[in-house]
Amino acid sequence: MIAKATAKYVRISPKKARLVTRVLKGMPINKAYAVLGSINKKSSAILYKLLKSAFNNAQKKDSTINEADLYISKIVADSGPMLKRHRAMSMGRAGMIRKRTSHITVNLDMHRHTAIKREESKKTKKMSIFRKRQDKKPSPQKRENATSKDNLKKKEAKKK
Repeated sequence: MIAKATAKYVRISPKKARLVTRVLKGMPINKAYAVLGSINKKSSAILYKLLKSAFNNAQKKDSTINEADLYISKIVADSGPMLKRHRAMSMGRAGMIRKRTSHITVNLDMHRHTAIKREESKKTKKMSIFRKRQDKKPSPQKRENATSKDNLKKKEAKKK
């Protein structure tokens, strides 16, 4: 998980929020923005803001991350507390009206291939530093020692 964002006590039922979250799971962020823009549901506007927040959280951790690098690894709409109201019903009774709330969580992760590329770029940077150190010419004493060792090896090879 690269970044996480949660929206708590959102005044929408979890069942209605899950209609949209099912569509988004596993989707790249830039594609999810386009899908959320075209879905005509109340939860799509909430999820759009939440996805933006999660992406901003990821950018705070690592400023080099692009939208194309991330995808929605986990998106959950859990139920929150219910607001309970009463309404007059038949035969003088009062019926319970449950105004449901949701806790929506979005986890973003990096695509596997971009994560591998980032690790490889870090390794190449380390290797380039290592190569620079190797490219430095050794001091004259070290050169003489190296040549004398080579001469000794040649003499031993001739003796055999």
